[in-house]
Amino acid sequence: MNNIDELKFLGRWKYEIDVEDETLRRVMNLRPYILPRTAGRFQKKKFGRINIPIIERLIGKLMTPGHLGKKHKFTSYRATGKYYKNLLIVVKAFEIIEKELKENPIRVLTKAIENAAPREEITTIEMGGARYPKAVDISPLRRVDLAIRHIVIGAYHKSRNKSDMASALAKEIILAYKNSVESFAIQKKLELEKLASSSR
Repeated sequence: MNNIDELKFLGRWKYEIDVEDETLRRVMNLRPYILPRTAGRFQKKKFGRINIPIIERLIGKLMTPGHLGKKHKFTSYRATGKYYKNLLIVVKAFEIIEKELKENPIRVLTKAIENAAPREEITTIEMGGARYPKAVDISPLRRVDLAIRHIVIGAYHKSRNKSDMASALAKEIILAYKNSVESFAIQKKLELEKLASSSR
């Protein structure tokens, strides 16, 4: 191929997507890759996550969705460390999204992350021996990280006994894309912003 802009994800889906939220535009890497795998080359750099393709960041979270709070409520025992296994989950999820919405799944994922990215959260400030919560703005990079994490945790939660991971991930992305309160990621966003609003 002569033009890099003609590259598609696995030769199937175009990257020609415009991020509507200007604050997130710089931290969401939508440069064309046939297979988004940077193999950790940006990890040691400060804010290196900005250079990691958004699809690879989703795959990375699928490998280690971690826990919710301090309890290991969700686990990644099915997919830990298996890049290609998680890539297949994402591809199947994209196929389901394309079939249901008749839209480019990369565009749907991007919009879902925009919708699910919280703007405020609370932090604890100590003054005179007393601690109290205070609302703070979230940096764009953390907003994207939180959105992807909540999408993945919501998908793992829905996939435990009801359906396979690919369809659960597709469902969670579609719900976040539609800004539905049935989405775990949207629920977490609203919860964080409500707590922050009450702590101003």
